[in-house]
Amino acid sequence: MSRNAAPACTEPNWNNIWKYRQAWHETSKACEDATHDWDKRENAERYDANSRSEYDARIRMTLDGLAVTRDSRVLDIGAGPGTLAIPLAPRVKEITAVEPGAGMVSILQERAARGGITNITCVQKRWEDIDPGRDLNKPYDIVIASLSLTMKDIRAALEKMDTVAKGSVCLYWFADMPFWERMYADLWEPLHGNPYYTGPKADCLFNVLYDMGIYPNVEMLPLSKEYRFSSRNEMQVFFNQRFNALSAKQQKIVRHYLTPLIREDGRGVVISGNSTFAKIWWKKQEIG
Repeated sequence: MSRNAAPACTEPNWNNIWKYRQAWHETSKACEDATHDWDKRENAERYDANSRSEYDARIRMTLDGLAVTRDSRVLDIGAGPGTLAIPLAPRVKEITAVEPGAGMVSILQERAARGGITNITCVQKRWEDIDPGRDLNKPYDIVIASLSLTMKDIRAALEKMDTVAKGSVCLYWFADMPFWERMYADLWEPLHGNPYYTGPKADCLFNVLYDMGIYPNVEMLPLSKEYRFSSRNEMQVFFNQRFNALSAKQQKIVRHYLTPLIREDGRGVVISGNSTFAKIWWKKQEIG
């Protein structure tokens, strides 16, 4: 290279960075977390109970921030037990809820039936496996993916979302390590001898969109998490399972970690923490 030549500049491929961080995150798992098996009804019931108590503030904030009308057609990706879909249904014309977990879908449908809600259609598939022409009644006025962006090829997932939307796409994803992930980061190496690698966050997501020619709006929002149990023993059993603490030594490590975090409020024992998540959204007509 001559003295006056400019140094080569290689732009990062943010979709590959997302894949790389996801792959490293997967290596942190010594086993599958059984408490996150959403095909199991008991796990879905626990999540549903939490979503209607500890998540109330986040749900209200999310719903109030959506530009919907009685004529809106909504696509909810990773709908869970209807965390957003059930309270959103009376405000809109119809919702297509994409959710792969059998337990989650079962509870969503039961909640809708109990509430007399008839405008939610469930599609039990991963977003990656959705064929828009066969599985969806596109286009949608608004596409939502709330804390459900676990796809390995995030660019392909986002392109599909953008394609089926005629109005706006609204994503919610972690800006920093949420409370439960900080627990993993603190405990994984003492328990299993391997470091914990966090998954990709909102900064990576924004840059993938930027690479796609989509320049979204970004808003930072508070995210709280609370674990509530009837007793310390119930709490210990839950977190032993979550962190794959099988031996007496491992369970002692978990107990010592949890003890200073516990508070009692007369209704049981609670562990909680705060973090931040990002609302990342764009209108189709704003994209040049």
